[in-house]
Amino acid sequence: MSASTGASSTVNTMGSITSSATDTISSAISVVSATGIAAATDLPPSFVPIVAYNNSPSETGGDSLVEDLTIFYDRGDLAWMIAASALVLLMVPGVGYFYSGLARRKSALSLVLLSMFSTAIVGFQWVLWGYSLTFSHSGGPFIGSLENIGFRNVLAQPSVGSPKVPDLLFAIYQGMFAAITPALAVGAATDRGRLLPACVFIFVWATLIYDPIAFWAWNPKGWLFKLGYLDFAGGTPVHMASGSAALAYSFMLGRRYGYDKVHGLPYRPHNVTHVILGTVFLWVGWFGFNGGSALSANMRAIMACVVTHTAASVSAMTWCFMDMRLDGKMSAVGFCSGAVVGLVAITPGSGFVPVWAAVIFGVVVGIVCNLATKLKYYLGIDDSIDIFASHCVAGFVGNILTAFFAA
Repeated sequence: MSASTGASSTVNTMGSITSSATDTISSAISVVSATGIAAATDLPPSFVPIVAYNNSPSETGGDSLVEDLTIFYDRGDLAWMIAASALVLLMVPGVGYFYSGLARRKSALSLVLLSMFSTAIVGFQWVLWGYSLTFSHSGGPFIGSLENIGFRNVLAQPSVGSPKVPDLLFAIYQGMFAAITPALAVGAATDRGRLLPACVFIFVWATLIYDPIAFWAWNPKGWLFKLGYLDFAGGTPVHMASGSAALAYSFMLGRRYGYDKVHGLPYRPHNVTHVILGTVFLWVGWFGFNGGSALSANMRAIMACVVTHTAASVSAMTWCFMDMRLDGKMSAVGFCSGAVVGLVAITPGSGFVPVWAAVIFGVVVGIVCNLATKLKYYLGIDDSIDIFASHCVAGFVGNILTAFFAA
């Protein structure tokens, strides 16, 4: 056989294979278009179609006993959102370690425990009525209804957050946000607050404060959402709310024994290693916090992760330079504090701003929050681990910068 004859035969064979594969895929698409659901035998192994949601009359989105309800969603999106939920959960002990390292030895264990209590208490509250009040499909401009109380009918219907994510997955993801927010606030209990009142505070605050604010900002029926408010991942519902709560909690508990209005209560953090460990947990978890808020495995999620990392890096170094200017030296605690405020500031704009803007976020928030740690002396409030400066002020700066740099 000549070389040209062999080549011709190969081309003809490949053409037949390509034509056959095309016919198979076309046939599969026709089946999907006609019936909405295709049998596995009708599709080649690598072809996984996404079926348009069928607007099932069932409030759950369908009957999981007789239907495969995952066919309405991209499996890559589902996998990413499950992973993002786990990353946000990782942030809760991160908060505990960060706070415990900054505190005195006698308060270290209780701060870690309070963070874990927040996970458990809000986990129950979220299932009971928190999710329904925040993300139900019905409600007024200020609060949701109780149609999903006890996770009633929370299953496969497209969520209010995105049609790419079912209710049940959206509920567990947002439940992690609800859990970490009170954990940020109750760090104010350092050295003076008791555990049981703090637990009651977590449950009540999550219901009366967090749920309504999150509804306003993220539910399409919320009044802030309707005004076009941009908060990608929680600058206001999570950080400004928790920072303000920590300031109020500190005010109600009063100053610690020995507190001085000028110098506060000087002491060295009892375990800087815990501070660094907590920062690592937070930094890693923030990829799920901001990146997951895209509610899909897409370019917006990637961009959110990139700007999150950039802002944290720049802010950490900015804080260190501020410390060196004021105190003559850098510190591990300063680096970690700077990284956290950078993460907080970029949160509202992480899905909207370009990478170069993240550098500006990092520089501005590093300077502003470093100076804002002195606010507690002017207010006369013993905010023992600077939660107000690190979260409320940083969240406010992030919101303002988002208004200027959202693209």
